[in-house]
Order: sequence, then structure tokens, then C-alpha cells
Amino acid sequence: MGDKKRYHVERSVLHEADLGGTSSQSMDEVRRLLSTARRKVRCSRSAAKSMLLQFLPILRWLPRYPVKEWLLGDIISGLSVGILQLPQGLAYALLAGVPPVFGLYSSFFPVFVYSFFGKSRHISAGTFAVISIMIGSVTESLVPNENFMLPGNETLVNTTARDKARVELAAAMSLLVGLFQVILGLVQFGFVVTYLSEPLIRGYTTAATIHVTVSQLKHIFGLPGASQKSQPLSLIYSLFSLCRRIHLTNIGTLVVSLIALVCLFAVKEVNQRCRSKMPLPFPIELVVLIISTGISYGVNLHEGFGVAIVGDIPTGMIAPTVPKVNLLANIVGNAFAIAMVGYAVMISLAKMFAMKNNYKVDSNQNALLKTVFICTTPNAGLLNYLHIS
Repeated sequence: MGDKKRYHVERSVLHEADLGGTSSQSMDEVRRLLSTARRKVRCSRSAAKSMLLQFLPILRWLPRYPVKEWLLGDIISGLSVGILQLPQGLAYALLAGVPPVFGLYSSFFPVFVYSFFGKSRHISAGTFAVISIMIGSVTESLVPNENFMLPGNETLVNTTARDKARVELAAAMSLLVGLFQVILGLVQFGFVVTYLSEPLIRGYTTAATIHVTVSQLKHIFGLPGASQKSQPLSLIYSLFSLCRRIHLTNIGTLVVSLIALVCLFAVKEVNQRCRSKMPLPFPIELVVLIISTGISYGVNLHEGFGVAIVGDIPTGMIAPTVPKVNLLANIVGNAFAIAMVGYAVMISLAKMFAMKNNYKVDSNQNALLKTVFICTTPNAGLLNYLHIS
């Protein structure tokens, strides 16, 4: 038999009076805890005002807005951004693989909402080329042209059905991206900006410019569009594909593109050299858009020379609709990648401008604004909202 361990337990004997005292001490502790909890959750008038100003920064800066010093410059800036957003929104919607009018929706709603809730004074939340390309790669891979070929003709595509399917996909992706960014804001993911240095942002911007340029080459040469899958070295594959099909170049499209590029670069250089003498840069983007539209209509470039046109752009706003939930499972990975890219770029640029101009921005609130964009943008109008123009 092994040694048995012996235990000795002592408990004090409580009389009725002692037991009542212990109970009263416990009740006092509970009351103290409840009192502390009430103080923590109590919302005074000053706390409510501070919270409101934190969520709606426009209520803080608008009453103190220096009209004489800033109004003229802000009007000029607004006109410049608006003129640029018109052709840019149309182009970025085409990059995303959806009808051009959705680029106009994306150019309007984010800027309008950000003016109430945003804290950065120098960024314009709207269409962004890299995000448009990322969305375009998803729409072209999941909703390819091959699925909408007309029966009996393998060269014609039912563009109406294809565009409808792509808009539904882009709307579902926008909803999912917005939810991811709301979560990033709630978990205070803004600390990531600490690791995003200015050289990193400049390198990212340069790489994005190269990707956008390569993606537009097929439109400049008027080559038939081919579905481009998102994969490693896709940029190199795109250049190889362009070189293989260069003999299919549409001369009319190439001439129009070269003339437009020459005009844009020439006037941009003049604006840069004469910016101190000009109150407003010459809106060459809008002028080129108007003139080219008039020439295309008058000469009938589409029918006579095969130059592709944007087509009909409906007026007004469409009614909001709920995206198809059954599409979310197919795009969750792409949506998370887009959310991360948009989040990082937006807060890094906002921080960079804030540091240069000596003010602060709340990175996490910028992410939470995506909830507002989801609720205010009709249908897939927010497909490109994530980013800075």
C-alpha cells in the first residue's frame, strides 16, 4: 500500500450576523460595479457633440471655412477634377468591363459622400485605374465573351446580356469589398500605413501607370478585345499578345488615338509651363472629348472606318438594387485583394498629403466610409469607388 496523502481544511464558522455582513459587502461591490458601468456608458452633451464632429468633420470645418482665401481656389479645383472625371470615368468603366455610364456614377457618389465624412483636404475619392483593371480581370474571366456568342455566328457577341451579367458581378464585388473594408476599419487596421513609405507609394503608382498603359494599347491600335486572365507575368503576356496581333491594327483607330495623344501631351506641357499665369488649366480632356465626338458623328467613323465608339449613355440615375448574393462565393478572394489594395492606397495618400500640410486624418474612418458608399450608390455604380483619382 502506498503512502496516503493527508489533507487538512479549515473553514471559519460564520454566525448569522457575520453572514449578513458578507452579503451586504457583496451587494456594495455589485453597486459599485453598476455605478462605474453607468458612468462609462453615459453620454453627456459634450461627448455626443465630440462624437458627432468626429463622424461628420464637415460640421467642424464648414463654419470656420475661410471664404475669401479658399473659395476661388476650391472652385477652380472642383472644376478641374470634374472636367477630368468625365472622360476618366468613362474610360475606367471600360477598363472594368462594364458599360461606360457606371463610370459616371462612380465619379459622382464617392466625391459627394466624402465631402461630408472625409477628413483629408487633398484627395478625391473616385475611380482608380488599378482597381478598375483588377475588377476588369475578374469580369472578363468569370463572364467571358465566349459565353454570349450569338447562335450561328461565332464572331458576334450579345453585348446586352454580357453587360448585364458583368454589372451584376461588379455590383456583388463592390458590396463584398465594402464589407471587407468596413471590417478593416472596425479592427483599426489603419496602423498598416506605418509600413507604407513614400518611395513605396511612388513605386506602386509608377507600376500602376505601366499596367494602365499596357492595358490601353489594344484600344489605341483598335485590336479585337481578348479576355485577359489575372496571373503572374500577365503584363508580359499582354505585350506578347499585342505583338502577335499587331497586323490586325485598325488604321482609323490608330490615327484618332495618335492625334488625341499629341493634343493632350502638348496642351499639358503648356499648362505646366504657364500655370502661374493661368487661373484655370485649359481643359484639354473635355475639349478633345467634345471635338472627337462631333467628328465621329459627322464623318461616321464607326461605320466608315470601324472606329469603336462608346455608344448610348442613358441620362439620369437608375434605381438601387440588391446585388446577387449567390455570386459572392466566386469572388471572395478577389474582393479581399481589392479591398486591401484600395484601403492601403487611400490611407497612404491621405497620410502623405496630411503630413505635408500639417493636419491629421483618421485612417480607419476612411475605411468605414465604404458603408456609406454601399448605401448611396445605385446598383453597380460604386464598382470603382475605392480609390483616389
